[in-house]
Amino acid sequence: MARGPWGVGIPLGRLLPPLLLLLSLARGAPRARRQDDFHLDICATCHEHATCSKIGGMSVCMCKYGFVGNGRTHCIDKDECQFGTSVVCGNHTSCHNTPGGFYCICLEGYRATNNNKTFIPNDGTFCTDIDECEVSSRCRHGGRCVNTRGSYECYCMDGYLPKGGPEPFHPTRDATSCTEIDCGTPPEIPGGYIIGNYTSRLGSQIHYACKEGFFSDSEDTVSSCTAVGTWESPKLNCQEIIIEINEVSVFNNTCVRWQINPGRINSKIEYVIYIKGQRLDPLESGHEETVNLTTESRTPEVCLDLYQGTNYTVNISTAPPRRSVPAVIELQTAGDDLLEDDGIFNISIFNEVCLKLNRHSRKVGSEQVYQFKVLGRRQYLNNFYHATSFNFTTREQTAVVCLDLYPATDYTVNVTLLGSPERPSVQTAVTTAPAAKQTISNISIFNETCLRWRSMKTADIEEMYLVHIWGQRWYQKGFAQEMVFNITASSQTPETCLDLSPGTNYSVSIQALSSELPVVISLTTQITEPPLPEVDFFTVHGGPLPRLRLKKATEKNGPISSYQVLVLPLALQSTFACDSEEAASFFSKASEASGYVTAELLAKDIPDDAMEISIGDRLYYGKYYNAPLKTGHDYCIILRITSEWDEVRRSACAVWAHVKGSSLTLLLPQMVGVGLGSMAVVIVLAFLSFSAV
Repeated sequence: MARGPWGVGIPLGRLLPPLLLLLSLARGAPRARRQDDFHLDICATCHEHATCSKIGGMSVCMCKYGFVGNGRTHCIDKDECQFGTSVVCGNHTSCHNTPGGFYCICLEGYRATNNNKTFIPNDGTFCTDIDECEVSSRCRHGGRCVNTRGSYECYCMDGYLPKGGPEPFHPTRDATSCTEIDCGTPPEIPGGYIIGNYTSRLGSQIHYACKEGFFSDSEDTVSSCTAVGTWESPKLNCQEIIIEINEVSVFNNTCVRWQINPGRINSKIEYVIYIKGQRLDPLESGHEETVNLTTESRTPEVCLDLYQGTNYTVNISTAPPRRSVPAVIELQTAGDDLLEDDGIFNISIFNEVCLKLNRHSRKVGSEQVYQFKVLGRRQYLNNFYHATSFNFTTREQTAVVCLDLYPATDYTVNVTLLGSPERPSVQTAVTTAPAAKQTISNISIFNETCLRWRSMKTADIEEMYLVHIWGQRWYQKGFAQEMVFNITASSQTPETCLDLSPGTNYSVSIQALSSELPVVISLTTQITEPPLPEVDFFTVHGGPLPRLRLKKATEKNGPISSYQVLVLPLALQSTFACDSEEAASFFSKASEASGYVTAELLAKDIPDDAMEISIGDRLYYGKYYNAPLKTGHDYCIILRITSEWDEVRRSACAVWAHVKGSSLTLLLPQMVGVGLGSMAVVIVLAFLSFSAV
């Protein structure tokens, strides 16, 4: 129906005959012509881009689709692209006009949903972002690809640093390379040393301790390899201890006792006692000797093998590496006329496992038999005993007896003179130091959190092990776990299983208490399923779906990598597998039957106080299109949390909403806007076509 200037509707069939009659009269036609002849004449005058049609019994020339004009004298090409590329072709496109038509091309970084190079959007085709990150190694070694609208960016993965260019970078234009973080040689601490082995990779830790003879007020003994490729500055300050020897005194004629200043020394100290004697008779030779004593007592004492009738100078100092202020004392031993062969003797500690038996009698050739009874206990073990007994015969005035003792053991040595009616007896205490060499070897990990090792101790002898565990997470700076405990075993292949947290780097130190040196190893636990998503469940019957509130999950079982929103047919909820790695998009062929991912959000993009998301808002979340739900269908909305680390992937799911008889009410304003826009384009095109006639 055509409209006049004032909007009055006139049927086209009724309008054309009078117009044609007027044209005929104006030409002064002498006679009436047949209708068929008239039709042929009209059609012969049609433009090459027009067609001739009969309307209401009359012939009319009308421009073909894509052209505008009067159909006879001119039909010019209509430029569809003049209405704007985004209006005609959609977003991320370029519009190209052709004679009688047009076509659309997606911009670089986008592709048409019909997978053709060109398209006309009359079938719903549009341009969607190309995920360049689907191509492996896009960002070179150590690089991590992040997709962007129409392109992508590269970042260095955790444990790598960018070198040679900026970050983020694009491998086609930037020379940036990702180099694995290596902190190199750790810093040294004066007076300290590094415990066990270490690596210089990101997150590696070094444990320091002060050397013997040094102490530190700080308990911070750890330095970590940081993300900038340098070691943290250790705060351990090892200060040298100077030992003061005081209150030196003599007892029993040949024995010396002294005191040391109180301090932080809890280990054994080795002393050097230098004695120099001058006989009262100048014709007799002098006496010069050095005696070593190792003890942890704060009031050490030692009995010396001295000549009778001699003036002595005794110099007492500590052995290196310890330092001390030496102490000097003068003493004089009694003459020969005061000694008797009465069987009196004493014993002194010659070194850690040797005793010196000093006889008072100087009768040459006097032979005596002594009985040694040795009993050893370890304070930290209830069932440890080491007992031995033997006889020792000597003619010497001073004899040395070395004992076969276990390390880190407290011994009581009782020596009795046999063959004497009085059976005199002397008792002394000996404490052996922990073994200087390592007593643990071949340590191995099994069942991820269990340890087994080889002990070089004597078979069937009980041993206690000190286990010290440090745990940290690179993705959770506030996380720290430390455990210290003892285990006791008599086996030469002990084993223990540890209560460790998932997704954590651990440093484990194991030390036999009979040894000075621990063994330190590193182990990493795998991640487990993340905590179930905290969701507010909704059931919607035929109405609009409310905005869903997405809460950030805690990373207690491993680093959270992403959040996905899935739309399933309600009937498939019972068969849905949360750990399925097949994540179909809305545009896949299987989305109708098996559901699809409608949104994906990276963990770093989720605010701490939660965010809201609307199902069906026609936006892209990650590489997934958030499509509207179809009216009248039943759906199940699922939130999936995914944790990925060290090539392990774990997921946890929760049902967010049930939608029964879904409605598009939520998106009605958008749909109305799109519909009105489309109608406006059609009306404008129609108006231009008719106005040109």
